[in-house]
Amino acid sequence: MILYAGISFSSFVQALERGDIPSFSRSPSIEGFMPIGALMAFKLWITEGIFDPVHPAGLVLFIGAVSLAVVMKKSFCSWICPVGTLSEAVGTIGKTVFGKNHAIPRPVDYALRSLKYILMFFFLNVILIKMDPPQIALFLNTPYWKVADVKLLKFFTEMSLTTTVTLGVLFGVSLFYKNFWCRYLCPYGGLLGLLSMLSPVKIRREETLCIQCGACTQNCPSRIPVHTKRTIRTPECTGCLTCVSRCPAQGALDAAVAGGKALRPELFAALVVVLFFGLIMTAKAAGVWYSSVSPRELMVLISSLQHLTHP
Repeated sequence: MILYAGISFSSFVQALERGDIPSFSRSPSIEGFMPIGALMAFKLWITEGIFDPVHPAGLVLFIGAVSLAVVMKKSFCSWICPVGTLSEAVGTIGKTVFGKNHAIPRPVDYALRSLKYILMFFFLNVILIKMDPPQIALFLNTPYWKVADVKLLKFFTEMSLTTTVTLGVLFGVSLFYKNFWCRYLCPYGGLLGLLSMLSPVKIRREETLCIQCGACTQNCPSRIPVHTKRTIRTPECTGCLTCVSRCPAQGALDAAVAGGKALRPELFAALVVVLFFGLIMTAKAAGVWYSSVSPRELMVLISSLQHLTHP
């Protein structure tokens, strides 16, 4: 779906660059790749009640990811995020080609994990503390923000040498160390992880049924020592349920809500999909999904794209 959205958006921009008004609409899903702007829009919405009309889908997707974290653990990362899916796929390729994925030693692993939280606190400090609502409102009405998704497209279609080298290094490292970006560098995941601590859903181990085989720990993508815990309370848990699916002891490991009621994996996955995509459907029905920037205005802005810089 994301691949289709990317191709559709690229075709949309190419038509505007030729001077044609496309017969299809601008793809809103692309706005999900602009979480920093979405965080700014979120603050403006909470403080002033203004729902960003320029990139409303970005705000909707941000609200969806945050809501999932609070209700269903960090399930956005494991069940929906396309970057996480790509990272997982690169790691799988590496394991297939080289025979295994490597694990960074625990002390270094802990130090590297702090990077995503440092980045997260940096953005939270700049946006939530230093920027006031009028400043945010001013930015969200600039020509730069109106074509931010186009600039994001150009970031990948017209990559500089620095961008190419950086992405190449990340790809290469991810072949050997699975989920490197998600585990160590993604500030979005860091935020969702901390919020997921509020979730009533937790992975719980029934000690009387556990056979201490260690399969849960061995297969956990986040390297959590599941077999030593009764309840998993770390922000690193993405709610992927890999540990549950690999547990050979019936009833020993489950995703459970507060009070101990277990959620079957099928129900857990269904709730994630219904909650997230239900919010998108609601946003469409409420008229806060598609951008208010017209294709004609966008065409004018794209013609001077190279001269539009961050205010």
